[in-house]
Amino acid sequence: MKYVYQRAREALAAVPRHDFVAGADLVHSITGHSIPREETVRHILAVMPEVEPDQRVMHVGGGSGYLTAVFAKLAHQVIYVDKDVPVADAARDRFQHLGLHNIEVIASSLEGGFELDTPCDTIVCTTFTVNRDSVGQYLVEGGHLICLEGRAGPVPSLAMFVREAGKLERVRTLGWVDFNRNSEQVLIDLGMVDEKTLASAKIEAAAENRRLLDVLRQKLNLEETELYRSLAKQRGMTLIDADQLLPKLEPELFRRFSRTFLDLSRLIPVASHDGVLTLVTDDPDARTDQLERMSPDQEIECLLATPTDFRRIWSSLDLTVKGSRFVADHASTEAGSHLNDGSARNDVLGKGDDSISPYLVSVYEAILLDAVSERASDIHIEQYGDRVRIRLRVDGDLHELPQYQLSPREIKGVINVIKLRAELNIAEHRLPQGGRSRLQLGKVKYDLRIQTQPSLHGEHAIIRLLPQTGRAMSIADLGISQVIGARYQRLLNNPAGLLLVVGPTGSGKSTTLYAGLQNLADDGRRKVITVEDPIEYAIDNVQQTRVRSEIGFGFADAMRAFVREDPDVILVGEIRDHETALEAIRASQTGHVVLSTLHCNDAVDSLQRLYDLGVHPNSIAGELMAVIAQRLAKRICTHCRQPAEPDPTILAELFPEGAPANFRCYAGQGCDNCNGSGTHGRVAVVEYMEVDADIRNAISSQPPIGELRWRALDAGLITMRDSALDHVIEGIIPLSEVPRILPRERMAPEIRGGRRSV
Repeated sequence: MKYVYQRAREALAAVPRHDFVAGADLVHSITGHSIPREETVRHILAVMPEVEPDQRVMHVGGGSGYLTAVFAKLAHQVIYVDKDVPVADAARDRFQHLGLHNIEVIASSLEGGFELDTPCDTIVCTTFTVNRDSVGQYLVEGGHLICLEGRAGPVPSLAMFVREAGKLERVRTLGWVDFNRNSEQVLIDLGMVDEKTLASAKIEAAAENRRLLDVLRQKLNLEETELYRSLAKQRGMTLIDADQLLPKLEPELFRRFSRTFLDLSRLIPVASHDGVLTLVTDDPDARTDQLERMSPDQEIECLLATPTDFRRIWSSLDLTVKGSRFVADHASTEAGSHLNDGSARNDVLGKGDDSISPYLVSVYEAILLDAVSERASDIHIEQYGDRVRIRLRVDGDLHELPQYQLSPREIKGVINVIKLRAELNIAEHRLPQGGRSRLQLGKVKYDLRIQTQPSLHGEHAIIRLLPQTGRAMSIADLGISQVIGARYQRLLNNPAGLLLVVGPTGSGKSTTLYAGLQNLADDGRRKVITVEDPIEYAIDNVQQTRVRSEIGFGFADAMRAFVREDPDVILVGEIRDHETALEAIRASQTGHVVLSTLHCNDAVDSLQRLYDLGVHPNSIAGELMAVIAQRLAKRICTHCRQPAEPDPTILAELFPEGAPANFRCYAGQGCDNCNGSGTHGRVAVVEYMEVDADIRNAISSQPPIGELRWRALDAGLITMRDSALDHVIEGIIPLSEVPRILPRERMAPEIRGGRRSV
């Protein structure tokens, strides 16, 4: 690099680059061209003619204004030009704040033209959108134009022109100028990380042999898609979604390259059309120069994907390649004789040896990866004749994974892999089996609850994914109202009593109980013991025990043992039978808070369920503190939530006598964050019944369940309808979710002691 003259060094020192990047207005607009690195500005000043103190300079493509501000320290007057009006306005404010009054800001493009009183001595263009032929009118005779030429790549060429006789004449090439910023610099410029945090992350990444971006994302608790979308914009790349690419992948192209080379380069070739080789990477700083040399006749296009999507694309291509080999290896046995149960083991293990077929293991692991990446709670692997379906349950709904086109033979092998991992009997195809295995992705561990089920066309497998983070949701995270949350917390602080959370399977009962346990664990003043089947979430500082029915250790046995271990709070995973119900009541009578679940439809139905289990009404009345009944509703995506027009049919059911004039509701419009669904995650909609003196008297007299309900309503029962409408009005759930969680007879206000509720 040429020597930078003294005045240029002083100008650089006088203009801190940080003043031009620490602004929220730049988050979606700054690039390496509009906020160049200090080294890039130094290089431009070194190769261009020296700017004299009496000169007039124009900077086209001013962006944040950093280079313009440096010119302002060198020249008498500077003209800042940028076609992006908000960016230009922000730059004007920044110049005024820094006291740079010799800068005139023009929000326009050169192609559009603008008036200029006095021509300039030098024009510097750091953007490719300039038509050089229209620039000459703004230059004095003999003035210099410094501009980019060549293709708009990360390292373009800088050239110099001179105006002579009213025309621009090219003088020479000044060399390459690198506007590129690596991911670290981009994150600093966006204000996502500071130098101290970055240095700490580099040490941690080196010590743990992890990628720096992965460490930073974890330390800063950044959402993966948002982080990579920001990096893609700043690096001039396109962020691609795996679901867009999976149907169009070209396995033959993947086979052409060394796996080791692709893995080390963090590149996947996905398409080759019309002289363009398309690659996908999860590294914004990935280099493609080696592939450019290997494919001199093709233009390289590099797309950015999140690490999760990158793994999904790699797995899909890898599975396709391995699958073709698997079919070829087993083609001879396909025409062979019938496979009995014993030979089924050889089918999954490969050619009769002791190692599991890598292809079938890869299929299973790819399915797990897809499930984790889509936040699925369950995986359903099903066979219907010759058709195989793999579906994920996400936010309560099932949707299919079309990329897995597996044969019945292959799906049998995958189910055998699942059985081996869960230590199930691989030879048993006639009876249902249940087991567990574990999965670890990065630092997150998952407990997998596995159930196999024989059916008409073959075995089905259902896998529930339970993340094990050492923490559960807190009560505040559940999304229930502050009033109910405060009452729930108060019940946990009671000296003794029974608290039930009820609802159908999959309604989040355990999650609500675990939230209470998490608050107790954080408090640390009380001993908490649980007995569960299975342990769904491991919580630090809580003593958790698993039921072992195969050795005669059930819920009731655990309860009898627990009361001798000086606990304050006991959680029983589920009250299933008379014996467990009695032990729960006895534990609450001996000075313990007992938490448990029941399968029933609402809070009042739980009383009938306890009656049916043989618990004496007086015991229920004396020990029951409260019942929480719940369902799960889809939560509106906060990124695309908008006011919505209420469905008149639903309104007519909710308000038979007419909806309130100020009733409002919301819905998600669909965006990248929710994959176009308009919803993201689920929230509990609860019914809350606290047992007071009136309800205790009613329980003891064991009236019909209908009478019990209206007595509970008169005593202040918070119905599920009340909770659902609160969530709708607050914009937490869409109105369309209400009929999904409420039966038709509960949509309208209920009768309370002969009159309708509000």
